Amino acid sequence: MINLQKLRKSCILKWVFSYSCNNYFRSSRTILCPIESHHIAQSLRFFGNKVAGESEISEKVSQLSAAARKDAQAALLEYLHSTRSFQFMDAEHMSKNSPHFLEKLVEKVGNKREIGRSLTRFLRYHPINEFEPFFESIGLRPSECNSFLPRELMFLNDDPYLLENYNVLCNYGIARNKIGKIYRGAPEAFRYGNAVLHSKLKSLENQGLDQTKVIKLVTSSPNVLVGDVSTDFFKVLEKLRSIRIVYDWVQGHLLGGDSYNWRSVLELLCLFSKIGCTDEQLRRLIHQHPELLFSASGHLSFSLIAFLMKFGCTPNEICTVFLQFPEIPVGKFVANLRNCYMFLIGIEMAYPDIQNIFCSHALLLGSCSLKKVNSLLGSLSIGKKRMCKIIKEDPEVLKNWVFGKKVERLPISEEELQSQMMKTKFLLDLGFAENSKEMKRAIKVFRGKGKELQERFDCLVNAGLDPKDVSAMVKVSPHILNQSKDVIETKINYLVHGLGYPLSVLKKFPSFINYTIQRVKLRISMYNWLKDVGAADPKLALSTLLACSEKIFLRTYVNSHPKGPEVWESLKKKICSV
Repeated sequence: MINLQKLRKSCILKWVFSYSCNNYFRSSRTILCPIESHHIAQSLRFFGNKVAGESEISEKVSQLSAAARKDAQAALLEYLHSTRSFQFMDAEHMSKNSPHFLEKLVEKVGNKREIGRSLTRFLRYHPINEFEPFFESIGLRPSECNSFLPRELMFLNDDPYLLENYNVLCNYGIARNKIGKIYRGAPEAFRYGNAVLHSKLKSLENQGLDQTKVIKLVTSSPNVLVGDVSTDFFKVLEKLRSIRIVYDWVQGHLLGGDSYNWRSVLELLCLFSKIGCTDEQLRRLIHQHPELLFSASGHLSFSLIAFLMKFGCTPNEICTVFLQFPEIPVGKFVANLRNCYMFLIGIEMAYPDIQNIFCSHALLLGSCSLKKVNSLLGSLSIGKKRMCKIIKEDPEVLKNWVFGKKVERLPISEEELQSQMMKTKFLLDLGFAENSKEMKRAIKVFRGKGKELQERFDCLVNAGLDPKDVSAMVKVSPHILNQSKDVIETKINYLVHGLGYPLSVLKKFPSFINYTIQRVKLRISMYNWLKDVGAADPKLALSTLLACSEKIFLRTYVNSHPKGPEVWESLKKKICSV
C-alpha cells in the first residue's frame, strides 16, 4: 500500500512538472515566481500606453470644433464610400470611430478653416493606409494598431479575407467595436476563406449554445474560433456538466479581458480528480472559487500544486488546501507562499523544518502577508535563532507578524537572560565598572554566550599573554572576543610564526585579531616589496599598515612606486585566489 501511494504521488508530480515545463512554468531550479506577475506587468504596460497615447490625442481632438470634426468625418466617409467603394455602413463606422487616425489626417491639411474641402482635396491625391482607421474603428487601441499593420499593404481590398470575415461577424450580430478584441485574441480567424468562420460559429450553435451565448463566448474567448480550441472548450463543458455545473454559470464567470487556454483548463480539471477531489468536492470548489479554474487559464493553480509538491506535500494534503481555500485571490495566495518561503530562508531555518511547516500549514502561509525579516527582528528585538524556534514551536504565530498588525517587543527569554548575566559577571571579573558605558558597550558588542567569552579569554592567556593585559585589550577592543577559539589560535600562530612579530604586539594592537589573515598577508606582502625597493619606511607599525582603509593604503603606500599598482594586483590575485 505504501509503495502504491508513493507511485501515485510520483506519477502526479511527474505529470504536473512535465506539463508545467512544456507549457507555462519556468525552470524548477528557480524559486517560484507567480506567473501572474508577468501578466500584471503586461497589463500595466498596456494601461500606461493607453493613458499616455490616448489622453494626448484626445486633447488634440478636443481642439477641433464639433462642426470641424463632423466635416472631417464626412470627408473621410465620402472618400471611403465613393472613392474606395466600401459599403456605406462599413465606411460610416470607420469614419466615425477612428478619432485618432482622423486627427493625424487633419494635421496634414494646410487650411484648417475649411476642413471638409481641404481634406477632400488632400485625399484625392494622398491615399491613406486603410488598415489604420479600420483597426481603430473595431476597438483596437491606437498603441496596438501599428503592430497589426500588414507589410506592403495599404488597401483593405488587398486583403479580401479580412473584410469578408469582418462582415461575417457583423452579420452574426457581434458589435463592430467588439471585433477588435476578437482580432487581438484570434487574428487567424480573419484569414479563413470559403465561409470557414461562418461554419465555426454554426458548429458552436450545434453544441447547444444559442446565438447570444455564442456571441458572448467568442468575444470573451476568441481563440475558440481557431484550430481545435473549440473541441477543448466543449470537453471542459462536458466535464463541468458531469459535476452539475451549467454553461450559464461558466459564462457568467469568464473574465472579460482574458483569452482562455481551454486545454489548460481541461488538464487542471483532470488534475483535481487525480489529487483526490470527488465530483461533489470539485463542484463546490469551483462554485466557491471559480478563479482557481479560470484565472490565467488555471496556470496559477498549476503553479500552486507544483510548489506544494516540491515541499513534499502529498496529493491528499494538496487536495485539502484547495477544499479549504481562503477567500483571497489565488495569485495573492501563491505570492504569499513564495514570500513566506523567502522569509524562512531569510531567518536561516533548516530546509527540513521549512518542509514540515509547508506540509502542515500551507493554508496559513498562503494567507499571511508577512513583514520583512529585518523589520520584524528589530521590532521583536530577537535574533534569527530564537525566531526559528518560535515558529517551529507554533507556526500560528506568523498571523501576528503580517502587514497592518502592530508588533510588540518580545520579553527576553530565560536562556538569553542567563547568558546576559554570565556576560555581566565575566566583565565584572575583568574589572569593568558595573553599569558603566564601557560595560554596556561591551555587552552590546559581544556575540556568543558568557561561557564562550571566558573560553576565548583563556585562549589568549594560554598563548602567553598576562591576564591583566588581556583584560586591558578587551576594554580597548571588545570585538576580539567575538572570534571563535580556533580562529584566535590560528591568527596568533600566523602573527608569531608566519610574520615573525612578538606576541607583545597584541597588547598595543589587539584589533589585529579582528582582521582576516588574507588582508594581513596581502598588506604585509606589499609592504615587504616596498621595503625591498626602498619605497617605504622599514619601521612602520603593524597597526599603521592594517588599520587604514584600502583606499588610503593604495594612495599612501602602493602608489608610492611606479610599479606598485602592478605588484599589488599580482599579489591580490595570488593571495585572494587561495
